Amino acid sequence: MLAYPIVLEDDDGAVLATSPDFPELTTFGDDREEALARAVGALEEAIAARIHDRSDIPGPSAGEAYAVLPTLTSVKVMLYQGMRDQGVGKAELARRLGWHMPQVDRVLDVNHHSRLDQMDAALGAIGKRLQVIAAPASEPALPGRTATPR
Repeated sequence: MLAYPIVLEDDDGAVLATSPDFPELTTFGDDREEALARAVGALEEAIAARIHDRSDIPGPSAGEAYAVLPTLTSVKVMLYQGMRDQGVGKAELARRLGWHMPQVDRVLDVNHHSRLDQMDAALGAIGKRLQVIAAPASEPALPGRTATPR
């Protein structure tokens, strides 16, 4: 799973959450836990906007607090960024998979609950392979580490 750093600051009794990797991300909560929980949703929206705008999605940088993306969203980010890195557009991915364009749009939509076999096939079409590793729940999910899916 991908985990992006979140900067938490006191803001007149609320906790403001921003991200150095996504300057457009700003949310808040009544406390640290709520701010981090809201940051996950805000991060997914920022990622969806970047995919829509055909912009790069950065890899996670280092930080002290993290918003951990859901597993499926992480896989979609890896697929999207892998496509960009290789210069593979949606039409080319559809051709490689023998899919219609709406199917490709859905595997790149962070709000769509794509099936794991579809994500695996899409990654395979760009020369990547999905690996799943379960880690102890007590182990923190940090950039570059795996964690048990939520």
